[in-house]
Amino acid sequence: MRLQNLYKKIDAEEIDALIICKAANVFYFSGFRGDSTILLIGKNFRKLITDARYIEQAKLQTKNFEIVKQDEGLFKKLIEEIKSCGAKKFGFEGRVLTFDEYNNLKENLSGVEFKSVEVDSLRQVKDAAEISNIRHACEIADKAFAEILNFIKPNVTEIEVAAELEYLMKKFGAEKNSFDTIVASGVRGSLPHGTATGKKILNGEFVTMDFGAIFNGYCSDMTRTICVGRATDNQRKIYNALLDAQLYGLKCIRKGASGKAVDAAVRENLTRAGLDKYFTHGLGHGVGIEIHEEPRLSKLSKCENLLPNMIVTDEPGVYIAGIGGLRIEDTVLVTDGESETLTKSPKNLIEL
Repeated sequence: MRLQNLYKKIDAEEIDALIICKAANVFYFSGFRGDSTILLIGKNFRKLITDARYIEQAKLQTKNFEIVKQDEGLFKKLIEEIKSCGAKKFGFEGRVLTFDEYNNLKENLSGVEFKSVEVDSLRQVKDAAEISNIRHACEIADKAFAEILNFIKPNVTEIEVAAELEYLMKKFGAEKNSFDTIVASGVRGSLPHGTATGKKILNGEFVTMDFGAIFNGYCSDMTRTICVGRATDNQRKIYNALLDAQLYGLKCIRKGASGKAVDAAVRENLTRAGLDKYFTHGLGHGVGIEIHEEPRLSKLSKCENLLPNMIVTDEPGVYIAGIGGLRIEDTVLVTDGESETLTKSPKNLIEL
């Protein structure tokens, strides 16, 4: 089905073949998970070009692709293969190929036409195997969260919490973490992407943890904010307002909804609590082979209709400079009915 959809894209773009360089797309269309590799795909040929390090791996991971070994440079071999295949109109990933690489192709392939083609969108709707892998990645993250609650206490540093989370995810089956783990405590909570530092966590502070696991090449993404010690009335008020907005987002993430509409609905919810001005990013993004994929749930979203088996995040946040902040996030599966939350960790305010 993946290659069938790619061939439809080739027909729609009126090209003869596609050059695929992005590692996520190489994996998606061929099954190969190494780097320094290019796919060359036309109606009558499918070539995977790589070097000696990956020949055996490519044979194990791919089917129905000719494995082409390169010894003198990836793009030199690509040019040779383009010349030999007889096709004249090629699509390429315009957001991936560098300016120098593109010029190299143009200079060495006279008479060949090139067109920028976007293929990432073909990965938006997940198949059963992808959903299973992401579900498992979410389960790993949930297990790690349950365990980290026993580790966090006053005077433990953010970076120690991040290291423990990453250790726990690997212990429970992750290949690696989906991205650099975010742990932001106290005043640093106002940093949406506050990667962990040597700051010590203090009693009375919120601790925001944004993390995810990769399983079989697929990511999970979740954020939980907890309080070390008893929360103040104001902390509890803000937390509950944010949780209400996050839960409302889950109701809005439905088949047929647009990415802009879902984002706007959650912002309106936060407006009632006077917190909308502190929500400074989009509500969510697609999750899959990459941690940030289409579709987006934001003011700039291009998604007009969410479809069943899309997987997105629901992650409103409140960030107040000089004071702190918090975020609550789930990985969410769009279905024919109500959305399904794949990250199951509790979202009530946890006070350690």
